[in-house]
Amino acid sequence: MRSYDEPIRGEVRAAGFRRVSHGLYLTDRSGLDDDTEFRRDLRAWLEVLPEGAMFTHVTGARLRRWRLPALPEQTPVFAAVHGGKTHPRRQGLNCSRLIPAEDDRERRRAGDELPTDSPEEILLRCARDLGHLDLVVMLDSALAFGDVDRAKLERLLQSRRPGVRALRKAYEAADSRAESGGETVLRLFHHALEIDVEPQVDLCTEDGVFIGRADLLVVGTTDVHEYDGEVHREKSQHRADLRRERRFADTPYVRRGYTLDDLLNHPAVAMHEIDAALGRPHRAERLRRWRRVIDGSLYSGTGRARVMNRWRRHMGVVDWC
Repeated sequence: MRSYDEPIRGEVRAAGFRRVSHGLYLTDRSGLDDDTEFRRDLRAWLEVLPEGAMFTHVTGARLRRWRLPALPEQTPVFAAVHGGKTHPRRQGLNCSRLIPAEDDRERRRAGDELPTDSPEEILLRCARDLGHLDLVVMLDSALAFGDVDRAKLERLLQSRRPGVRALRKAYEAADSRAESGGETVLRLFHHALEIDVEPQVDLCTEDGVFIGRADLLVVGTTDVHEYDGEVHREKSQHRADLRRERRFADTPYVRRGYTLDDLLNHPAVAMHEIDAALGRPHRAERLRRWRRVIDGSLYSGTGRARVMNRWRRHMGVVDWC
């Protein structure tokens, strides 16, 4: 008897089933969270992938629970197969050739029998498509989880494989101390503005009383710059933030909070505020440098369109509309 959650090969026209891809269906189940549905889809994709295939790219990164950049809504599933095997071409699936690792035993399954590529190969495949900002967001997370073997990654960066140059640049800019993708964006914004910052600094009063941990401390100053994400609008977190801000009141530290909207859509305003606080002149080239970083990433409409067009070509999808 077929399991209730077993993928179905063929065409299903009855109600109560969800289409994953052409000729591939799942029983429609309500009340499941996004992660559970994602894993159900991947188990279904294994039905059309050759034996030994691995999930890689942003699919493998999500299975490893790394932080991800602003992925497009229609992001395909990414898999890799061994070089001698044919790789299927289907809408919604982007399949590439698998380069054998130094030791295939180090490729692990990310729970629920879902095989994933090695962390270093996942990052290299992402480096072929994604922008610098996207890669650093992922690298910060991968390093924080301890998934990346730095020695292996550095050996990989000595090769001449596609994507190595972009990955090397992102690795040089990565910092495992970042605690969110927004903090990574804020740190790279400061780098573009040529401002030295120290991440995750413990702040104390002159008497040694702990004030809090700063996302970023501008080196040589008492300016604290922090990323204020959506979590800070929750009631419990908002109360904790207010208590924390009161502890700043009688200290030399000055806190400034920035949202993703500030960094992506109003960077000129944020730059002018920071320049004024540091007492330095404005330079338009700094802002242009940051806009180039954003435009080349998934955080911009231009960057998302570029990447989606590339992925569609790889899938063999041609839409003349």
